[in-house]
Amino acid sequence: MQKKYKPKEVEPRIIKFWEEQKIFAFDKNSKKPIFSVDTPPPTISGEMHIGHACSYSQQDFIIRFKRMNGFNVFYPFGTDNNGLPTERLVEKKKKIRARDMERNQFIKICNEFLKIERPKFIQDWKNIGVSCDFSLEYSTIDEHSRKISQWSFIDLFKKERVYRKDAPSMWCPECKTGVAQVEVQDKEMDSTFNDIIFKVDDNDIIISTTRPELLSACVCIFYNPEDERFKHLKGKMAKVPLFDFKVPIMEDERADPEKGTGLVMCCTFGDQTDMEWQKAHNLPIKMALNPEGTMTDISGKYVGMRIKVARKTIIEDLREAGLLLSQKPIKHAVNVHERCGTEIEFIKSKQWFVKYLDLKDDMLKWGEELNWYPEYMKHRYSNWVKGLQWDWLISNQRYFGVAFPVWYCSDCGEVILADEKDLPVEPLKDKPPFDKCPKCKSNKIEPEKDVLNTWFTSSMTPQIAAKLMDEETQKKLFPMDLRPQAHDIITFWLFNTVVKSRLHFQKNPWKDTIISGFVTLKGEKMSKSKGNVIKPQDVLKNHSADALRFWSASAKLGSDLPYNEKDVVTGQKTVTKLWNASKFVGQFISDIEKPKLEIIDIWLLSKLNSLIEKNTSSFNNYEYADAKREIENFFWHTFCDNYLEMVKHRAYDDDNSAKYTLYQALIRILKLFAPIMPFVTEEIYQNMFKENEKDKSIHISSWPVVEKDLIDDEIESTGDLAVAIISAVRQYKSTNSLALNSEVNKLVIESNDEETKQKIGLVLDDIKGTMNIKEIEFGTGEIDVEGYKIKIKII
Repeated sequence: MQKKYKPKEVEPRIIKFWEEQKIFAFDKNSKKPIFSVDTPPPTISGEMHIGHACSYSQQDFIIRFKRMNGFNVFYPFGTDNNGLPTERLVEKKKKIRARDMERNQFIKICNEFLKIERPKFIQDWKNIGVSCDFSLEYSTIDEHSRKISQWSFIDLFKKERVYRKDAPSMWCPECKTGVAQVEVQDKEMDSTFNDIIFKVDDNDIIISTTRPELLSACVCIFYNPEDERFKHLKGKMAKVPLFDFKVPIMEDERADPEKGTGLVMCCTFGDQTDMEWQKAHNLPIKMALNPEGTMTDISGKYVGMRIKVARKTIIEDLREAGLLLSQKPIKHAVNVHERCGTEIEFIKSKQWFVKYLDLKDDMLKWGEELNWYPEYMKHRYSNWVKGLQWDWLISNQRYFGVAFPVWYCSDCGEVILADEKDLPVEPLKDKPPFDKCPKCKSNKIEPEKDVLNTWFTSSMTPQIAAKLMDEETQKKLFPMDLRPQAHDIITFWLFNTVVKSRLHFQKNPWKDTIISGFVTLKGEKMSKSKGNVIKPQDVLKNHSADALRFWSASAKLGSDLPYNEKDVVTGQKTVTKLWNASKFVGQFISDIEKPKLEIIDIWLLSKLNSLIEKNTSSFNNYEYADAKREIENFFWHTFCDNYLEMVKHRAYDDDNSAKYTLYQALIRILKLFAPIMPFVTEEIYQNMFKENEKDKSIHISSWPVVEKDLIDDEIESTGDLAVAIISAVRQYKSTNSLALNSEVNKLVIESNDEETKQKIGLVLDDIKGTMNIKEIEFGTGEIDVEGYKIKIKII
């Protein structure tokens, strides 16, 4: 072993070794029990970020543990590279806009870009030691994934679970696409309540609104039926300011008497309530905004203006006309598109939806059937289901995505599905399965131009992954054992995957789900806009992958983890300590038959086996943070600070009990560390243990088995007493500026407790040898030394 551990040299070599030797390969012919994982496919929107590094490390701790426990692990790797994030990345890197070119040309550019960038992106995951079987990989835009995604659409269409409707839906004016409820976030923004004068029979009524730019789309004014102030207005008509038309005044209990003036205008469509009012009262539909995010021709002189420009101009015109009574600055929550942060509008357009609002009670039951880690994350799922108001919008008006396998008859509107044997298809260039409409026999057939929402494809990852294997193996992989993911996409990925699995196969897609938290910096979630981003690539340059993973293991599942450089440094110190301790132990160890063990050796092995029992239980319950804390504490304090110091004198004397114990303890310590710090443990194993242990890699060796016959509470108590005495002598030497190896002529141990004396008698040689004491004698009298009723005197 080299004098110093050099991660920059070791890690690339170990990664190459793992790949060449297929250490993490899934073996479909193995008789071992299978543990299958629905691995999260990261979105190609740049490079791996610190949240990726943290959450993927956390899931990898579990996977490595399972592999060492004899499971044939199915752990593929995919990338989510269809849809808006990849589009935006390509547009930014190539300095182009998708809207300015033919769709096929843009798709070609995206595919060429991914061919170069995707391997670099994946390498980041390899660099942090994620133990996926990288020979089992997919991309959500590859032919394999597109086929499964299009099959999903066709299957749901046949089950009457998808429909196309020309109806109001959420729309992002920036991305110019329909938006699903799950893609919308609440964001508090500054706004203004504008008190505007409407006219009723030449009398003024005041309406407060934050959306004066929608005046041209006003179709009604409402007040609450319990509000006595406005009963006299029922059935009358109000003139809309700046526009020469009138709208009716009606009652509706959804109007809030406490909000604004109590009168509210209904515009088609300002928000969800406007949509409900329009439907409930059969009101006309007037669209003031178009999909481009500009004013339509019904807005008169404001036509073509962007939303915010129109708002500002209309407010000025109202003020000039004496129709703006007052303004009040407010902060209120608005819906924004989670991809770009733009305020959501409601546009009437033809969109595809998955029908599932009728299944809300079933959805709650499906969530209950999952094993959640941590359990409280189930409430996020349940709260989302209870708050669902829309069917799932699955069509996007974008360019780089999975095409709908659909054509339409221009004359009768008949939907023509692709034949499943032809999947995947590209309706823009592929011919439909019929030359003529099967319903009206028209030959005017046009392709669907929209693409499927990326989550529609991603929600099929269990099938995308499993179908990389043959049919017989697929049956063993699904339902899967585990879904690991972050908590921010419970409503995106987890929920939709459960729904799809139930609609297609009538079963949940996995048994367990583990949910990770965010990475924060100084109490805030990291984001590029805040400029508080830590790049994992930089952490690796300055430290090591093992140090980064060590930090990642500090947080329990579901808990947000603050990034602290000092925690990574602690991880690096542990790596260095493990290397140095192993180098020291390497002088003495050999794989020998078990001799008669000394008390202190049994003491160490007893504590080690208790640790193995505890850590095995922790990992089985996905509590890797507890396991990490326990092995860290044992290694630094029990093993290095105490045992190595106590065993040195016997090891140098070639004592077989010491040599045996050092070998058995170190190999087990390495295995307990291996899931969390895979590189340094592999390097030590290859240098010190492979020849004897025979396993090709520590990561496919057996997890330590608890030897219960070695757990002895009485001997542990005796060893702890020896440690306490040694610590007291060490403290005496330090206080008196004596070297730790300086000789002590006599140590007097005073105690009135015979049992204590007997215990000390069993470890006298260890105490003498450790602290270089010539003579130890007993006396009477006692005082607490670290909780023991003894007193020591050094002469």
